[in-house]
Amino acid sequence: MVKRRKALGRGLEALLGEKSKKYNSNIFKVIDIDKIKRNNNQPRSNFNEKQLNELAKSISTHGIIQPITVRKIDENTYQLISGERRFRASKISKLKSIPAFIKNAKDNEMLEMALIENIQRENLNSLEIAISYKKLIDELKINQENLAKRVGKDRSTINNYLRLLKLPPTIQKGIIENKIQMGHARSLITIETSEMQLEVYKKMLENKLSVRNVENLVRKLSKTKSYRKKISTKNKDIEKLEAKLSSFLGTKIKISGDPTKGEIIIPYKNTNDLNRILELLDII
Repeated sequence: MVKRRKALGRGLEALLGEKSKKYNSNIFKVIDIDKIKRNNNQPRSNFNEKQLNELAKSISTHGIIQPITVRKIDENTYQLISGERRFRASKISKLKSIPAFIKNAKDNEMLEMALIENIQRENLNSLEIAISYKKLIDELKINQENLAKRVGKDRSTINNYLRLLKLPPTIQKGIIENKIQMGHARSLITIETSEMQLEVYKKMLENKLSVRNVENLVRKLSKTKSYRKKISTKNKDIEKLEAKLSSFLGTKIKISGDPTKGEIIIPYKNTNDLNRILELLDII
């Protein structure tokens, strides 16, 4: 029986070539996988189990083609910066060690490095990218223009992603689950009310509409009298309730719906702000 060669690192020499010899222990190293801990700033919230298993099979056969990126915490601990899918798939493959680039990063640099590297390298969905951009803006206290320069994108691109966060939770979930594309979502954003956004979203899924079809639907919708009436009038009692809730919770509350059902949107800036709101509501 022919003894199978170890897959770990196969393809790494092809990737790095002679340059791999120049890397020292401070830059590149094969690390015990149990010494690596996950990163709480990982922007990806949804991991497809089937795709992870497929990646695990590929790693078992070909090894890690692209090393993960970590930072060193102490002699026996590393923290993941980017490469969460490769890290998880490697664990599924039961690898004992994994090739990694080691970067020096302080705690205040970790967030920026982790989010930017994951945005640039990983196959994130549109909402995960939007959440990452928002987190960078809030934590680094920068504006959209500065963020655009840091990630190498146009300011309009940043703005388009951030606008996704204003969509109703149901539609945001649809983006995460890949039920709709970024193009679909951009059309929905132009609709003034969340109830109308949800109506178009439902019709979009039922009829499996293309991005072009949704654009045409929204364009026609904006010209109808019933739509213009819905966006031009709002129950005064609802407006007063929005104002009271906004004042009480210290954040801009949005209420939408009809006499039978609706939703209350309570935005928050970060985890601390969320905890503050939950305390006011006596939930925690």
